[in-house]
Amino acid sequence: MKKITLIVCAVLAYASCQQKEVVEDTLPMKVAKAYGFDNFDQVNSIAYTWNVQRDSINVFTRDWKWNLRENTVYYSGPDTTMTYSLDADSLPPVDRGFINDKYWMMYPFQLAWDTGYTWDSEENVASPIGGTNATKLTIVYNSEDGYTPGDAYDLYLDENYKILEWTFRKGNGLDGRTWTWENEQSFGPITMATDHKGQDGQRVIWFTNVKVD
Repeated sequence: MKKITLIVCAVLAYASCQQKEVVEDTLPMKVAKAYGFDNFDQVNSIAYTWNVQRDSINVFTRDWKWNLRENTVYYSGPDTTMTYSLDADSLPPVDRGFINDKYWMMYPFQLAWDTGYTWDSEENVASPIGGTNATKLTIVYNSEDGYTPGDAYDLYLDENYKILEWTFRKGNGLDGRTWTWENEQSFGPITMATDHKGQDGQRVIWFTNVKVD
C-alpha cells in the first residue's frame, strides 16, 4: 500500500489557505467526494482501531490517531507504543502499518490525495462477491512511489460512487483478493465504511473506536 502525498490546501485548512484547490471532477474524485472529501478541511484528527480476524480464534489489532494539524501519528500495538512525525526524514517501520490500515478506512480520500496512479473504468460489470451491477474503476499505481509500488485496485461502485467491493492486485497481477465495503457510517463531516469481509468469508477486517474531531 502506498505512502500518501497530501494536497495541503485541499486537505488541511491552514489559515494561510484562502480557498480550496480546484481539482478536475474525474471519476476518482467523484468517489472521494461521495465520502465527504469536500468537508475534509473540517477534520483535525482521526483515531481508530484496526482489527483483522485471521482465523476463528486470533484477532490482531492496532490503534492509530492521525493528527492532521500537527502531521503526527500515534500508534499502539502488541509490539510498541509511539508517536512520530510524518515530516521526519526517516519514518519508523510502523508507518507501513499506518498506510496499510488507513487505506482500508480512507481509500476514497486517497484517490484525491495520491498522485502517482492512472485509472480506467468500465460500466455494467458484476461485482465479484455480490454479483451487483457496478461501475468498475481500476487504479494502477506507478512503479516508483510508495512502500509497494505497482499495485492495482479494482473498485466496484454503485450509482452514488460508493464502493461496494474492491479487489487488491499485487504488482498489477491478473489475480487478486476481493473484499466487501460495508457498514458505512458518518463521522463528523465525512463518511467511512467500517467493515470488510473477504471473498472466502473467513477473513474479516473491521474498525472500532472511530473518532473524528
